[in-house]
Amino acid sequence: MKKTNSSNSISTSPDIMGRACVDYYHTSDDSLNIEVWSNVAETDVIPVNYLFRSYHQMPALEITALQHCRGHVLDIGACAGPHSLWLQEHGHKVTALETSPGACEIMQKRGVRNIIHDDFFRLSANCQYDTLLMMMNGMGIVGSINRLGTFFAKARRLLAPGGQIVVDSSDLRYLFLQDDGSLLIQLNNKYYGEVEYRMSYKGEKGRRFPWLFIDDQLLEFYAGKHGFRMERLALGNHYDYLARLTPQT
Repeated sequence: MKKTNSSNSISTSPDIMGRACVDYYHTSDDSLNIEVWSNVAETDVIPVNYLFRSYHQMPALEITALQHCRGHVLDIGACAGPHSLWLQEHGHKVTALETSPGACEIMQKRGVRNIIHDDFFRLSANCQYDTLLMMMNGMGIVGSINRLGTFFAKARRLLAPGGQIVVDSSDLRYLFLQDDGSLLIQLNNKYYGEVEYRMSYKGEKGRRFPWLFIDDQLLEFYAGKHGFRMERLALGNHYDYLARLTPQT
């Protein structure tokens, strides 16, 4: 496992995701859950076993995404490595990128060969990739609309010639739909897809962090603004979608 981060480059807050992955790896306890608080919806849970899902347990959008991967794949936010493992087993060169030290440890134990413990925005561009894979609302790592320019600039440096970003996201407008079909959104506020999250596991709370859900039309607009072309690869069942983003020449 390659550790490229400095001691100050990744938050030292509790490794919620990592603790949960370690526990499940050693116990296979299907009752384990991560609690997820947000400022836009009721508290939810992530079953920890979902982080270890097999190909056949994946949602249709994820399966489609894996089928569109090519060349050397950077699996961004790889967690326990379900996508990296499948790609690796099917002949792809894949590098798993993950900020959680516990998740990196478990990926290594599960057989993921190439792991980088680092943050996407701090990752060295010494290596270029043919596919940047960003799953589980992968645009979330951008955090806010204002950071999209930084994201696209970083992605361009990491992509090999002819490379692509394969990413999913969701349109949160359904949270604001009224009975008459109108949207109750304050247009002078920040974009409605900018969310604040906090996770907890077995009573231990992690830090609060921003997460971006972006609708497909807005992503297409910002992609074009920053020199990328967007192609919709698939639509999900609940305002979610899969897209391919490619640099324009």
